[in-house]
Amino acid sequence: MNSAYAVPLSSDTVRIERTLPGPIDRVWAYLVDSDLRARWLASGVIEPRVGGSVEHVWRNNALTENDAPAPQKYAHIADEARMQGRVTEFDPPRALAYTWGEDASASSEVRYELTPQGNRVRLVLTHRRLSPDQMTSVAAGWHTHLDILVARLEDRAHEGFWREHTRLEREYVARLAH
Repeated sequence: MNSAYAVPLSSDTVRIERTLPGPIDRVWAYLVDSDLRARWLASGVIEPRVGGSVEHVWRNNALTENDAPAPQKYAHIADEARMQGRVTEFDPPRALAYTWGEDASASSEVRYELTPQGNRVRLVLTHRRLSPDQMTSVAAGWHTHLDILVARLEDRAHEGFWREHTRLEREYVARLAH
């Protein structure tokens, strides 16, 4: 993949890829360790087994410094948002998948695949079972969160979660239009 952008695989699935600084065990830790994951996505425990519980606690307003304010449509979740789910795959340090929501019939699913490439790691993230009205926000959200992950792994500052997400959401409206 030659683009940092999420691509639709179907009407309910997006995939996004990144090449990250390794080693693979370090990247894996940023996926499963609550304190490390809180630095780029959300805190919360992931029980390390299939069927284990997943909790994510987002604090996007506090994720990066010198950020723009949250857009009005996200103001109600900008300080804190929570999600529960269940682990559907746990294969350290290669694959992690879990439901995005506790209700299996209404939840989506996110899957991370890690592949070593020398001293780098290829991450493929697939988010499936999305409703059409979720695609743009989810694509922009993953794009932004993964850019923050890269910044954290490279020990550098990020431009700001809301600043980047707002810009990318506008771009994804055009990119994902059918």
